Amino acid sequence: MMERRVHITQGQHAIGGNDGTIISTLLGSCVACCLWDEEAGVGGMNHMLLADNSTGSKFDSLAHINEIELLINAMSKQGARRERLKAKAFGGARMVSGLSDIGQRNAEYTLSFLANEGIPLITHSFGGTSARNIRFWPATGKALQRLADASVAPEQPEIVQHSAGNGLELF
Repeated sequence: MMERRVHITQGQHAIGGNDGTIISTLLGSCVACCLWDEEAGVGGMNHMLLADNSTGSKFDSLAHINEIELLINAMSKQGARRERLKAKAFGGARMVSGLSDIGQRNAEYTLSFLANEGIPLITHSFGGTSARNIRFWPATGKALQRLADASVAPEQPEIVQHSAGNGLELF
């Protein structure tokens, strides 16, 4: 069987099954929730980020719920059953020190959603200051994580001196 590699980015999800699919993503403060139904041989991964909203809006939670539900619905169309789902979750790093810890909020939300839905969390890797490269085999639930030291320290803004002109470049 030939491998079929699918890479997802923020706001996306992908599913696969016994077709040799491997789903990958690169995470910082975002979270990837990997779900699978071993009996059906179907699984998927999404890549989520809550907005850093200091107003306390419910929109953040609704958007996150929607992203997970879209993944579950796509898997259901391929034969997965919600009551057989298992989860693995990754990400939630603090990528920029000195700013709010949106990664922790993403991780906490994911844990809360899975607990509320009764979806067993088999393993998770959250926090830290490193980016994560995740590979997921949706038919079996196998996942690999590789950490990369990609933390960013706050820097003083660089002041750039412009030559004469209005700063507009036409192309």
